[in-house]
Amino acid sequence: MSNALKDLLFKMADDALVIGHRNSEWTGIGPMLEEDLAFSSMAQDKIGHAQALYKILNEVLGEADADTLAFKREEKQFKCCQFVEQPIGEYDFSIVRQFLFDHAELIRYDMLTQSSFQPLAQLAKKVKGEIKYHVMHADSFVKQLGNGTEESKARLQSSLNYAWHLALGIFEKSEFENELISKNIFAGEDELKKRWLEKTTPIIEAANLKVPATDESKIIYGGRKGFHSEYLKPLLDEMCEVVRTDIDAEW
Repeated sequence: MSNALKDLLFKMADDALVIGHRNSEWTGIGPMLEEDLAFSSMAQDKIGHAQALYKILNEVLGEADADTLAFKREEKQFKCCQFVEQPIGEYDFSIVRQFLFDHAELIRYDMLTQSSFQPLAQLAKKVKGEIKYHVMHADSFVKQLGNGTEESKARLQSSLNYAWHLALGIFEKSEFENELISKNIFAGEDELKKRWLEKTTPIIEAANLKVPATDESKIIYGGRKGFHSEYLKPLLDEMCEVVRTDIDAEW
């Protein structure tokens, strides 16, 4: 069971760490002051979630400490989906990514409140309250921009079309899927995706946008198995630059 748990926790933690770093890149360059602050705040939350997950991996499952897991692993050891690795792009892409990713995260953590693995169930009860506000933020701006000007609607739809098959990569299954389900650790990626589609579809339509057609052959998988986009290694190099100046130092 420990391998199944580790796989689940690593992919969740790595997703949170990487999207947290990406969100932090809006600090100082947001389209308005409120959004500069919002993305900075959400970035802090995500990195805090990653730290909490790494702490469970360390204290309960015998992995290295949180700083080592975050800053001293190689690219191939990361299990984040490729969606979170993408550059922030323009604001329309970042808000669409937040909308799609955070709805998946909120549903995932809500499902995990029922997990048989108590450390994760307890964390989920705390974390989902924070992510709820991230989702409210994304929903608000998706609806405003989708029902705004012709330009804002067109830009949002274009970003949604681009992001869709990347977002579906969130639900890439692991080799431990059946074990997680049978042992009531997590109800599975298919169930998560089903609930995600049920939740996001009416919001997209209320924003006067169209849900992109899904082509299974275009879904971007691989991240959960260590196969990443060209964007992850430069991100890790930047994120870990200070630590790697002296790998054995205590900061």
